[in-house]
Amino acid sequence: MGKMRERMAAFLNNRWLVFVAAMWLQSVAGIGYLFGSLSPVIKASLGYNQRQLARLGVAKDLGDSVGSLAGVLCEILPLWAALLIGAVANFVGYGCVWLVVTGRLPTLPLWAMCILIFVGTNGETFFNTSALVSCVQNFPKSRGPIVGILKGFAGLSGAILTQIFALIHTPDKSALLFMVATGPSMVAITLMFLIRPVRGPRQVRKSDQSNFLYIYSICLLLAAYLMGVMIVQDLVDLNHNLEIIITVILFVLLLAPLAIPIITTFYLDIISPLEEPLTSPTSSPTRGESSSTQKQKQVEESEDEVLLSEIEEEKAQEEARLQLLQPSERKKRIAQLKAKFTYAAAKGGVRVKKRGPHRGEDFTLVQAVVKADFWLIFVTLLLGAGSGLTVIDNLGQMSQSLGFDDAKVFVSMISIWNFLGRVAGGYFSEIIVRDYAYPRPIATAVAQLLLAVGHFLFATAWPGTMYIGTLLVGLGYGAHWAVIPATASELFGLKNFGSIYNFLTIANPVGSMIFSGVITSSLYDYEAEKQAHVHRIRKSVFVFDGDVLKCVGPTCFFASSLIMMSVCIVAACLSLVLVRRTRRVYSSIYGRGQR
Repeated sequence: MGKMRERMAAFLNNRWLVFVAAMWLQSVAGIGYLFGSLSPVIKASLGYNQRQLARLGVAKDLGDSVGSLAGVLCEILPLWAALLIGAVANFVGYGCVWLVVTGRLPTLPLWAMCILIFVGTNGETFFNTSALVSCVQNFPKSRGPIVGILKGFAGLSGAILTQIFALIHTPDKSALLFMVATGPSMVAITLMFLIRPVRGPRQVRKSDQSNFLYIYSICLLLAAYLMGVMIVQDLVDLNHNLEIIITVILFVLLLAPLAIPIITTFYLDIISPLEEPLTSPTSSPTRGESSSTQKQKQVEESEDEVLLSEIEEEKAQEEARLQLLQPSERKKRIAQLKAKFTYAAAKGGVRVKKRGPHRGEDFTLVQAVVKADFWLIFVTLLLGAGSGLTVIDNLGQMSQSLGFDDAKVFVSMISIWNFLGRVAGGYFSEIIVRDYAYPRPIATAVAQLLLAVGHFLFATAWPGTMYIGTLLVGLGYGAHWAVIPATASELFGLKNFGSIYNFLTIANPVGSMIFSGVITSSLYDYEAEKQAHVHRIRKSVFVFDGDVLKCVGPTCFFASSLIMMSVCIVAACLSLVLVRRTRRVYSSIYGRGQR
């Protein structure tokens, strides 16, 4: 009985269980990616034009990306409290939108609807930040795969929620709003005590590689399954029983990663937190050293690193000589140097040089925002991810303008390719830095070139380009959200990762505000007015006589797609500038590991 209790405690504190729970949370947390399915319902119910709908989209993007409050609260509150706040925000925001759309509440002005959309989607930032902060701290040596998989499931959530909604089998499309209001909130409340940093060592273990390969396999199988289901549902009408079977298989695939914490806890020997550092691949004892000697050596080396960082100027002059000393002598010498330096500074004999952290060390948000690298990341994210988000938000209108009756297939497609882009971005960028010690932002440049090609295909509107363009934009946009967070954590540290990452994500809605709220919507309404004038239909952009202003044909998004293609090329060039600036940093972080 006591052994089983010990195993259960170990299971609940298994960092892989936290990771799996975070994956489940993220699989329903990307509610912003369902806007392409929600927007036609809101537009038809409330009689909005494209510009008004674009403003709702910008409010959604702001709520999805302005996570400063979430970043701050995740640093000062327990993560379960942050998740609870996010669940309440999601429920209240989208719950009120559902009540307005269904007529249970009186119609609200556009600004009030924007606030509700903002509040509802902002709950997602609490889910996202809590999942990332807890898992990056639990797996500090595997940031690329961790971020890629978690962000990937957030991108896939649009397809997952769409499939769950198909199970409901209702002709009332506004019911999707009700599911968005209740589903993610219920999942977050259920998992809020599991998702947290756990105590214990966090070194890379031999089993980690096989565990990540297993999860990657599940990810690919899940994406292929959803793609196949989506194609079948688009071609034929399935009966309700078959929809139930499809959804059950989906849940089985989502539960499959739970095998990792179960096996590592109940079927493998438990290694105590004190013993695990001694058995990890990065710290195996040398011949002739006892476990206690090895442990003491690790403690001394960690203390040396702290002391050395405190006397940076002295270290630069003494480092070569200190490396020749034995660990105990080196520690003694460092203590002497520190005491000497502190005494001299107190007496005024030495001028203490105040400096901020170097790249790779822990930055505060204030220290990070004065760095050129930070703003290079911000601008490339604004141009690249902002243009990709514009496509996601306008996918319903883009497909309708080209003659497609239902945007569901493209919403599901871009969700799946977004997921694969995030998983692939995390996987391949990790190979770049681990095997070649090359800067991770090179993967961002590749993603932005994929986006540029996708925008070009949307502009041409050739037969089949809607499908290929959706694929490329999904991959390129998704890769940003695997590469950018990992890059930020490497250049600016993990200590204040939540606040720095959430500030960077503001670039996403700013880009959407520019490309969707100003450029794309204005050009769309301009083309729609031209078509209305040709057909002698008197309409205004702001005043309606019962019909909704629509644009039909490839001209609707031609100019805006070419503009976004151009800015993605500029973003790729800026990413290459960041690559050049950070080569030495990545060489120092990862090059040492190769030798």
